[in-house]
Amino acid sequence: MTDAIVKDSNGTPLKDGDSVTLIKDLKVKGTSETIKRGTLVKNIRLTGNPGEIECNTKQVKGLVLKTEFLKKA
Repeated sequence: MTDAIVKDSNGTPLKDGDSVTLIKDLKVKGTSETIKRGTLVKNIRLTGNPGEIECNTKQVKGLVLKTEFLKKA
């Protein structure tokens, strides 16, 4: 882990365990699933990359999302 600050699309800092909301419909590569805008994702995990987070949704487990498509809930 690095000491880089991870921020959402609005510039709000994110921490491990935060909840975020998707601001855009996202197709999941490798599946036929689409995660809809407004989906609440709980208990996120930060990665070593400040532009990405790891999370689980009801449809997909072990998902990596870019922070530009998220806002803190």
